Amino acid sequence: MHRLVSLWFCISLVFTLARCTPFEDGNNNNVKITKRSLELTQTINIQRQEYMQRQCELLGEHTQTQEDLTELQMDHMIVDKQHKLLYCYVPKVACTNWKRVLMLLTGKWHNGTDPLQIPGSLAHSVGMFTKFYDLSDQEKQQVLSEDYTRFILVRHPFERLLSAYRNKLEGDSPSARYFQSRVGRQIVRELRPEASNKSLEHGDDVTFGEFVEYLLTPELSRSNQSAYNEHWEVIAKLCNPCIMKYNVVGKYDTLLDDSALALYLAGATNLTFPTGHKPSSTRANLRKYFDPLPIGAIRQLYEIYEEDFRFFDYGMDDVLGFEFG
Repeated sequence: MHRLVSLWFCISLVFTLARCTPFEDGNNNNVKITKRSLELTQTINIQRQEYMQRQCELLGEHTQTQEDLTELQMDHMIVDKQHKLLYCYVPKVACTNWKRVLMLLTGKWHNGTDPLQIPGSLAHSVGMFTKFYDLSDQEKQQVLSEDYTRFILVRHPFERLLSAYRNKLEGDSPSARYFQSRVGRQIVRELRPEASNKSLEHGDDVTFGEFVEYLLTPELSRSNQSAYNEHWEVIAKLCNPCIMKYNVVGKYDTLLDDSALALYLAGATNLTFPTGHKPSSTRANLRKYFDPLPIGAIRQLYEIYEEDFRFFDYGMDDVLGFEFG
């Protein structure tokens, strides 16, 4: 079985790159990716694709077409027509670094080859990339064909949620100050009885429990009663896996391997995903933040993010130590 998968992988790469060869040394920390590691990553990737498609069928969402894509979803889909690559970016899943890599890949950065030298604000700037809605109908059909690499990176829903809270409501970066002044002050004003004047003014001391209560109060947390902020919106609602049928399904836990596979299939053999970024400590803190929450609140959170749990094969064991029945 393994030989068949390995053979299939090399054949697919022949069509993509004309030969099955290892990566060259990367431009960051001398990363080298071998054919063997790519084959193993692709074996796991195929399993993830098949699992995702089964879930689409079980949930009855496999009959949707590209006409069902929303403006929000198409805005999250970056297209590199030259390399035949679509990347659906998900906030809090390494999207800043992936946008930096795409700036190099599409020739939009000329001051060196290290992605980490590109300012994050520039990578996120409006109009930087071609989006799915910019394409003609014929080009959209081509993106959905076997010719394209369609890439998504996902993360455990609760780990991603906690990362968003810690970065946007606990932190002290300019981005955090912005969210505290908008979302934090709203949470304090609406959900904290007898809040102090300082908290009402700055919104910089919102607890995780208050943030969860905010998410569970849709009249506060959903704009026009329909969508969350993209940093904690359900991944399936941002990227619609049942329509796009992503053929590289990466996970945050295997970020470097999955990113290498996506770049290789796109023909970017002289570019590597940056490894010099600070690793996240969010996974280690999950129990610390979730243990104080009422079990009912956790169950309601699970129901909000259930599609992500199901499509991408995540469980509750990391948070509760057991699964819901």
